[in-house]
Amino acid sequence: MSGKDFVEKDYYKVLGVPKDATATEIKKTYRKLAREFHPDANKGDAKAEERFKDISEAYDVLSDEKRRKEYDEARTLFANGGFRTGGPGTGSYSFDFGDLFSGNQGGGGGGLGDVFGGLFNRTGTRQAQPRRGADVETEVTLSFEEAVDGATVPLRMTSQAPCRVCNGTGAKSGTTPRVCPTCVGAGTVSRGQGAFALSEPCKDCRGRGMIVDDPCTDCHGSGRASSARTMQVRIPAGVQADQRIRLKGKGAQGERGGQPGDLYVTVHVDPHPVFGRKGDNLTVTVPVTFPEAALGATIEVPTLGGPAVKLKLPPGSANGLTMRARGKGATRKDGTRGDLLVTVEVVVPQHVTGDALNALEQYREATVSDDPRAALFRAAKGA
Repeated sequence: MSGKDFVEKDYYKVLGVPKDATATEIKKTYRKLAREFHPDANKGDAKAEERFKDISEAYDVLSDEKRRKEYDEARTLFANGGFRTGGPGTGSYSFDFGDLFSGNQGGGGGGLGDVFGGLFNRTGTRQAQPRRGADVETEVTLSFEEAVDGATVPLRMTSQAPCRVCNGTGAKSGTTPRVCPTCVGAGTVSRGQGAFALSEPCKDCRGRGMIVDDPCTDCHGSGRASSARTMQVRIPAGVQADQRIRLKGKGAQGERGGQPGDLYVTVHVDPHPVFGRKGDNLTVTVPVTFPEAALGATIEVPTLGGPAVKLKLPPGSANGLTMRARGKGATRKDGTRGDLLVTVEVVVPQHVTGDALNALEQYREATVSDDPRAALFRAAKGA
């Protein structure tokens, strides 16, 4: 990004967010716009592709706290065409804080010169500085089993990369950019009066330091183009639904030897027809008969991807009782596993006939004095 971008481009307007938007609001808006204008969803639509580039560039700045601060400072500084001083009768003039407080004044460097120079990636030299690649966000949907055990999935991503046609130079094949004669490759020029001057992006080369006389037909002289690639990504075992995973160095390529950005993957998980999940524990509801709940029993319980386990149901087990099968849950980060939480559901038969009916009638007569609602009525009367 050139210094001119800092001054002229309104990245808040590009994303449609206010200047005081939070990082969460910026991220949410970016993800919505990126899905809407993604090249894969708008094949052959040049305007959508250009809009996607602008959205990605804006998010690249506003999502980085340091770069956003520098951008805001630069926009404020140059909002009225430069920083001016002076009063009536003296004439106003511009001055360069970088020149005034830089190491060239005999002080050994540092100070405000470094701060203002950093706003435009300028460190006092005429060599363009490396730029880190943009972070890339994508989504993936896993089955319940894949989320529990981990999986390797293919991800197709589109991000900004050096144009393959011109190798990032922005110039048409067979030609090369030339050094801007105005800024001599610095990308910035000084203007002002007297001994003081304010550095600003060079208007002739738009802050790039180079001029492309015959632009590349593919990237139109920008040197950047959308690049689609498919990569195999390992999703760790035990990942939670809607969890965001960061893969360092797997984002967009950097410029001028800069480090690549990071890849952020938001994981969605399909529900399972039998099992649920609470943190590192899996859950399952197991039906039992009334005699099993009343008299106690040993019951078999299914596990996810493994053999069934046997649990001892104690006599007098109430509906909703939860038991625990240790080590049969989801895989944790340290390789151990959570537990399987088994909830008992007492099943009442819909039709009772024959010996079963007679047995239940006898049971009812034998327990007629046991009223399970007696305590309820005593509490209701305040007794």
